[in-house]
Amino acid sequence: MKKKKKQKWIKFRHRPVRAVLNVTLGVYSKWKYGITVEKFRQQGDRPYLILYNHQTAFDQFFVGMSFRGPVYYVASEDLFSKGWVSSLIRFLVAPIPIKKQTTDIGAVMNCIRVAREGGTIAIAPEGNRTYSGKTEYMSSAIAPLAKKLKLPIAFYRIEGGYGVHPRWSDKVRKGKMRSYVSAVLEPEELAAMTNDELYARIQQELYVDEGAADAIFRSAYRAEYLERAMYVCPFCGLSEFESNQDRITCKKCGKTVAYGEDKTLTGVDCEFPFQFTTQWYDYQKDFINKLDVTQFTAQPLYRDTSSLSEVLLYKKKVTLRESADIALYGDRIVIDEGKENEMVLPFSELVALSVLGKNKLNIYYGDHLYQLKSHKRFNALKYVNIYFRYKNITRGEADGTFLGL
Repeated sequence: MKKKKKQKWIKFRHRPVRAVLNVTLGVYSKWKYGITVEKFRQQGDRPYLILYNHQTAFDQFFVGMSFRGPVYYVASEDLFSKGWVSSLIRFLVAPIPIKKQTTDIGAVMNCIRVAREGGTIAIAPEGNRTYSGKTEYMSSAIAPLAKKLKLPIAFYRIEGGYGVHPRWSDKVRKGKMRSYVSAVLEPEELAAMTNDELYARIQQELYVDEGAADAIFRSAYRAEYLERAMYVCPFCGLSEFESNQDRITCKKCGKTVAYGEDKTLTGVDCEFPFQFTTQWYDYQKDFINKLDVTQFTAQPLYRDTSSLSEVLLYKKKVTLRESADIALYGDRIVIDEGKENEMVLPFSELVALSVLGKNKLNIYYGDHLYQLKSHKRFNALKYVNIYFRYKNITRGEADGTFLGL
């Protein structure tokens, strides 16, 4: 029997679809985000590997507006688990799926396949939008992948996105953004570099720190939902917060902070020790990295209420519980604790945890992928940080600093 010929990833329809999206979403993006997108005039007819820093939910459209022709984006598995919507996205633009926080050989092979077919590929090496305004951690695996693809690398910088639309916020502020190709690394240069040298270059080119009063971003709701990112209070430690318009208050000690139009933080009833969320976020990470979470096994660190779904990868999501009680311990997550249907998820048995979007939590447990989706003020980040702190300690790497993002 003849072996069935493998279909090409790149289809002719991707070109007109991309052209239509550029016109419609391009105009919308510029209006909504106040962004100046610079065209990459030197593109020519060559395919590229585009590496970009990740600030807003619209970053992929900014990238597409700078380049001619279809761009094939590496996207998390959540995009491919929405039933018919995912099927439509696959048909129209054929993104490359990847499992977050795991080693995904299939994603690597698909990238190689697209590169061999002459396609341009776009990857955000952070794998996450920044919560703080600084470029997040990048896996060193991006360097050997880039070398395997043998494409010229276009480093694409997005600036001002944290001021205009922080990951933790539902509100887009009136301000200015800019996106552009900052540098190109040719294949000959790439071949001469070691993986470590290339990794350092990628980090250097894509690093953006927006912890500065460098512009004005207007909105009456500047601090709203900052509690999705912050859960450590500099005055009282592990805590919970509640925001309203331009202010956020610690529910434990009552201290209130105002978030200014220039991104500065100011204590309302106290001297707040941090000027920007970048500094507060770094303090939070340092706090967790000094915490022995393995001591918190008798009483939960946090309790939340959330829906529980199982994600059938690349198919759909199935709701398991509309409303469940979630308890976060230093070594496990317990769902509906003490009830007949109690579910215990020990950190020692989990493959990974990751945050999707603003505050959804993915839990990789054996062959299962569970997802928690809670109320608007839910902080999913604390689950990821505490899980990775536990893993660092139990692996004998108590000095490790990586907390999942």
